[in-house]
Amino acid sequence: MIQRRTLLKSTAAVALGAPGLSGLAQQSVTLKFHTFMAPQSNVWLTMHKAWMDKVEKDSGGRIKFEGYPAMQLGGTPVQLYDQAKDGVVDIVWTLPGNTAGRFPRIEVFELPFMMNNAEATSKAYWEYVQTVAPDEFKDTQVLALQVHGPGMFHTKEKLIKTADDLRGLKVRGPTRQITKMLGFLGATPVGMPLPQIPDALSKGTIDGCVIPWEVVPSVKVHELTKFHSEFDPAGGALYTTTFVMAMNKAKYNALAPDLKKVIDANSGMATSGWLGKVQQGNDGIGRKSAVDRKNTIHTISAADAQEFKRKARLVEVEWAQDMDKRGFDGKKLLETARALIEKHGKATPAPKKA
Repeated sequence: MIQRRTLLKSTAAVALGAPGLSGLAQQSVTLKFHTFMAPQSNVWLTMHKAWMDKVEKDSGGRIKFEGYPAMQLGGTPVQLYDQAKDGVVDIVWTLPGNTAGRFPRIEVFELPFMMNNAEATSKAYWEYVQTVAPDEFKDTQVLALQVHGPGMFHTKEKLIKTADDLRGLKVRGPTRQITKMLGFLGATPVGMPLPQIPDALSKGTIDGCVIPWEVVPSVKVHELTKFHSEFDPAGGALYTTTFVMAMNKAKYNALAPDLKKVIDANSGMATSGWLGKVQQGNDGIGRKSAVDRKNTIHTISAADAQEFKRKARLVEVEWAQDMDKRGFDGKKLLETARALIEKHGKATPAPKKA
C-alpha cells in the first residue's frame, strides 16, 4: 500500500512538473546577431562581443548568441535593418544612414561639428529618439543608439590642412549628410559602406575617406593612405555617424518575462552611452597604427576649423529645410539635439585624448 501511494505521488509529481520543465526549456533562447563589422575590428571585439557576453551572463546562460560579423549571414550592409525588421536575423548593429533619407530626424546628429564626446552624444541621441522621434525605428525593438568618436580625413597623396585642399579629391562618406558636407567643402563625394573602402582606395576609385581613428586598422586605411587630418577638440568634431542596435519585435515579444528584463537591463541610455564611450575609447589604437607606419598626422587647429565650419553649415540649413518639408520643425529638432548634447556633456567626463 505504501509503495502504491509513493508511486502515485511520484507519478503525480512528474505529471504536474512536466509543464514546468517544458516551460524552462522554452525559456532558453539563441539569438542571431548580424553586422557588417569585421571579426577583427575593435567594434566587434570590444563592443558587440562584450555586450553579448554580458547578456549571456546576466541571463544565467539562458540567452545565448550566434554572432555573425562581416555579413556572414548574407545580404549587404544596406539590408541589415530590414533583416531585423523581417526576422531574417534577431539582432543587428548598423548605420541607419545606409538607407538615405529613411530615418531623417536622427540625421541631426550627423550634421557637421555637432559633437565631440561620443558617450554624451550617444545618450543625447537615445533621449532625442525617445522624446521627439519615437516612431523613427517603430518597426523594431531598439536596444541602443550611439555614435562614434570624431570623424576625420584620411588621404592617399595629399595632406588636408584647409578646406581648399579637398578640391578635386574623391572622398568617401558614410551617409547622405556627410557626403553633402564633403561636397560643400569642395571634394567630390562618394557614398559607400565601410567594407568597400579598402578596395576603393586600392583601385583609385577614391583618393581618401572620412572615418574615425578607431576603425582605421579594420579596413587597413593606415596601410592604404599616407596622410591623416584630425581636428583639435577645441574646434569641434568634423562629424560623427549614428548607429542603431535593433532587435526583431516578434522575437523580443516572445521572450519569457524575466529574459525580457535581461535584454531591457542591457538596453537604453546607459548601454547607448557605454557603446559610444567604448568606441571612442578605441581611437587611440587606430591612431597608433598610423603612427607606427610613420604616416603624416596633421591636427587642424580650432582657428583653421572655422573655414570648414563656414562651408559645412549649408548642410545644416538644408537639413532643417528638408525637415520642414516633411512636416517637422527642423529648427526645433536642431535646437533639441544641441541642448541634449550639452546636457549630457555636462554630466559626462571628457574623453581621454587619443
